[in-house]
Amino acid sequence: MTPAPAEAREVVLRLDGITKRFGALTANDAITLALHRGEVVALLGENGAGKTTLMNILFGHYTADAGTVTAFGRPLPPGNPRAALAAGIGMVHQHFTLADNLSVLDNIRLGTESLWRPGAGLAAARAKVAALSRDFGLAVHADAKVASLSVGERQRVEILKALYRDARILILDEPTAVLTPQEADALFATLRRACARGLSVVFISHKLHEVMAIADRCVVLRHGRVAGEVDTHATDAAALAALMVGGAVSPPDATPGVAGPVLLRLANVSTTPEGEAVGLRAVDLSLHAGQITGLAGVSGNGQAALADLMSGLIRPSAGRMEVAGAPPKGWSPRRAVAAGIARIPEDRHKTGTIADFTLTENAILECYDRPGFARRGWMDWRRAEAFTRGIIARYDIRCPGPQARIRLLSGGNMQKLILGRVLEPGPRIILANQPVRGLDIGAISYVHGRLLAARDAGAAVLLVSEDLDEVLQLSDVIHVMSEGRLSPPFARGTMGAADLGLWMAGQGFAGGADAA
Repeated sequence: MTPAPAEAREVVLRLDGITKRFGALTANDAITLALHRGEVVALLGENGAGKTTLMNILFGHYTADAGTVTAFGRPLPPGNPRAALAAGIGMVHQHFTLADNLSVLDNIRLGTESLWRPGAGLAAARAKVAALSRDFGLAVHADAKVASLSVGERQRVEILKALYRDARILILDEPTAVLTPQEADALFATLRRACARGLSVVFISHKLHEVMAIADRCVVLRHGRVAGEVDTHATDAAALAALMVGGAVSPPDATPGVAGPVLLRLANVSTTPEGEAVGLRAVDLSLHAGQITGLAGVSGNGQAALADLMSGLIRPSAGRMEVAGAPPKGWSPRRAVAAGIARIPEDRHKTGTIADFTLTENAILECYDRPGFARRGWMDWRRAEAFTRGIIARYDIRCPGPQARIRLLSGGNMQKLILGRVLEPGPRIILANQPVRGLDIGAISYVHGRLLAARDAGAAVLLVSEDLDEVLQLSDVIHVMSEGRLSPPFARGTMGAADLGLWMAGQGFAGGADAA
């Protein structure tokens, strides 16, 4: 039987006239949208468009200045997260919130029973989890420790947590950010099955090809307002991108680079694992001037160890490392900076910036002692501020000025400051670790264009990304990392997303390089 069109189905969630102001900033401006039973609605928009604020209002973390939220025909009291959960609204965050030392079943039950009755209803809980796993195609072992699960399995647990709490509306925030293509396909199959059973989904993503694959309808926010609402079958990714940014978006022309001399080489390098973190295992890697080397892989497979090694935070436990043809002495972060290695860190909030420092202070964090900024041990703050103003102008950073606290900036503008800080000194080697994570399509195109320009100016770029589209688009050479091992290099155009996904899952390593 053909399902009824969305507009003929029950409205399970309605946000009507939602307005939220933070001082002079209007984050949400009279936003109205509806979600129908069994429907997937994609919520799209640039960084700072108001998506996060809207979701925080829905869950009661913020109170709207105007407007109402209605779930299943009943108004939700503002500022009450418990009410949202009780109404059947669940959310799966981009970064999982699971306890590694507990079992799957314990994680799912956590917070659903009284602390005074531990273990009560265990058999019923196990039966309910088994039924949900079977009905929604979320295969997982209830007694397995979460620490032993793959990333895809962990996401299944997060979805089961929401369903166990009888969620009838599911909010998914960047759900494929840490999945292989095969795992993403499996997730989409699960969502289709769940929607056929009546679940309704709000899908938040910057990956427009995934939006086209899974969403029935798209609601686009721009500058805090609804810029448009379209049926997915009646549009395409280019039109959605234009609606998000207010004009056509042209990705940079990623023509092949011309490889120059090797600027950094790792020969059979291993590093010592730290706790749960995976170390490198006999890695061979060469970074050439004038070339972008892409590194694909599911998060947690050794990329952090490689980034720490290049940044001078750790040293090899075995093998040989060479920078500009010679092994570095007393390898440290200071030596890495002095050797011309610049880094775009994976986490711009935790390791890329200092929240309460100004833009000027953050702009000179790794070059404050260079001539021009420092004189006889004293900082020349006038020159430092002029340097920062230049970055603000050239990289189109939307901010109050160089003396503003960087925590006041949006993620995209914060990333642009880091990019300017990295590229302005003209580095020889660039570690671009998840450089566009969480950025909108306009900011992504900008960052990619700057990386390609740096490559063409002679820099060696290592692009570490969990987004295969990004790796395939920009890289001249691609490696895949899995469990600390590095694949052989694959030339541009020789591997597709599905092929790389197999290597990401570790299958290519079983038979060695010939398995490719």
